[in-house]
Amino acid sequence: MKLIIIYGLAGVLAMRAFVNAPDDSRPALSLATSDAAQVVNVSIDNFKFTPAELTVPVGTTVKWTNRDDVPHTATSKDDPSLFDSKALDTDDSFSFTFSKPGTYRYYCKIHNHMTATIIVK
Repeated sequence: MKLIIIYGLAGVLAMRAFVNAPDDSRPALSLATSDAAQVVNVSIDNFKFTPAELTVPVGTTVKWTNRDDVPHTATSKDDPSLFDSKALDTDDSFSFTFSKPGTYRYYCKIHNHMTATIIVK
């Protein structure tokens, strides 16, 4: 019982010191909030990216999953390439987080006719 009273008294004294301290000497208090990063899925199926055009906010992670029976890549057309999944076999996936606004065109290096666009705002 004495231990509870001592800890309780210590807590009251610590709070009183914080409240009575000048503003510039108070430790900063913050409530950390963490918004789970948004993940948006792109399917690779039937030799196309679905959706073919996608608009997402900055900070979004895009996850490509290959649903075809043949390998594909998700490779940015930027020079140098901003992202490159390498060859994804069936059910393999690749993720990339877009940290800057812009228009990002990408394609499959194995099948150049497969193209799509991600717009980051």
